[in-house]
Amino acid sequence: MPEVYTHGHHESVLRSHRWRTAGNSAAYLLPHLEPDMRILDVGCGPGTITAGLADRVPKGRVTGIDTVPGVLEQAREQAGSRANVDFATGDVYALGYPDGTFCVVHAHQVLQHLGDPVGALAQMRRVTRPGGLIAARDGDYGAMVWYPDVPALNDWLALYRKVARGNGGEPDAGRRLHVWARAAGLTDVTISSSTWTYATPEERAWWGGLWADRTVMSSYAERAVGGGYATAQDLERIADGWRAWAADQDGWFAVVSGEILCRVN
Repeated sequence: MPEVYTHGHHESVLRSHRWRTAGNSAAYLLPHLEPDMRILDVGCGPGTITAGLADRVPKGRVTGIDTVPGVLEQAREQAGSRANVDFATGDVYALGYPDGTFCVVHAHQVLQHLGDPVGALAQMRRVTRPGGLIAARDGDYGAMVWYPDVPALNDWLALYRKVARGNGGEPDAGRRLHVWARAAGLTDVTISSSTWTYATPEERAWWGGLWADRTVMSSYAERAVGGGYATAQDLERIADGWRAWAADQDGWFAVVSGEILCRVN
């Protein structure tokens, strides 16, 4: 995946990634898993979802791939003593596996960052066996909603979408997944959506805190300033807005993601 990953791998980003599990991020896929399946997890990051998928296929195997060797080391630590999971560097545009290798190919919050999501889905289709599944879930920033109205968060959303699109991605990917799937030649597509909701004091502190940090310290922050989309002062103001939202006892935030399950013919 040669594209720019907008978020990068700052601790504030991985803080979010490590929270993700198969249960809270791949629930739409789990009922379709069988104990002996072989699964490819594309863009696995620190491996928390990958490990959960491995637990659900005890007689099968899960391979997680990512482009960043350092994050794969974290994934291997996350996998612990599980014998049915492995990790490797990989490129979704040139998956190094024969046709029809996997029963399931899964990608969580990956396609939104790619300049050619259709090409990526075509490669995922190639390595999926006939009758197997391609599963993808991606956020839709334009569909995210929050309360109360914090002007700095409106600025955050507009800025993030500009930066992401400037990097060649599509931050409103969730609503487009089924379109990309059909363009990749996938005809049996089931469409769904789900949300993460942050409203308790602990959830607000975690979600608001990581975005405040990400706004001023991550690769996203560097690209926002370096690309001329914002000044450092703009980012500080937005980070303060995240902290203000997190401190509000009425604060509520819903992250909407689109999902597709594609049966390969």
